[in-house]
Amino acid sequence: MIRESQLQPVQAVFRQTVAAGDYFMRTVRAGQTFRILDLQGNQAADTLFYNADDPTERYSAMDTIREQGNVYLTAGSRLLSNEGNLMLEIVADTCGRHDTLGGACATESNTVRYALEKKCMHACRDSWMLAVAENEQFGMSKRDITHNINFFMNVPITANGGLSFADGISDAGKYVEMQAYMDTIVLISNCPQLNNPCNGYNPTPIEILLWD
Repeated sequence: MIRESQLQPVQAVFRQTVAAGDYFMRTVRAGQTFRILDLQGNQAADTLFYNADDPTERYSAMDTIREQGNVYLTAGSRLLSNEGNLMLEIVADTCGRHDTLGGACATESNTVRYALEKKCMHACRDSWMLAVAENEQFGMSKRDITHNINFFMNVPITANGGLSFADGISDAGKYVEMQAYMDTIVLISNCPQLNNPCNGYNPTPIEILLWD
């Protein structure tokens, strides 16, 4: 569902550009709204969410899909935790849909999906592990890396119930915006993947904006 935001970038209290292959990690407070902006188009932003007071409570793809009855995420989607609590709601979306089934790229998936020589190419799981290692104040480790959302990524469901990785449906300037219902740690890997058609084999920067 396409729904534009009424929030203006000039009124944002925080803005940060995240290069392709880099990570973003920050606590978004309950009531705040943040936007992930696809600056150049078809860039995948692999995102994890955690309860800032207790990171063992985190985003659950299973609970979210079950309660909303839709495998794709878009405006109006309510993102639930593994304890069934509302973490965030997507309040604006100019892309149309986002994936939460395809998972994130890792050295293992690089090998399985592409080729053995792709194993050591940088991947989103590496970015997340670096983020938790460099930000000990959040009290997290690699064990906390679980279900994620692939914002802007196009992963159609086949007629046989499988997943396919297709050309992206986003474009330069498209965005997704979420309001937090609890203090939430937002951990994003701006995907560095060079082997996936979703980003046209060309990883590019994103921008994060935050409003009180």
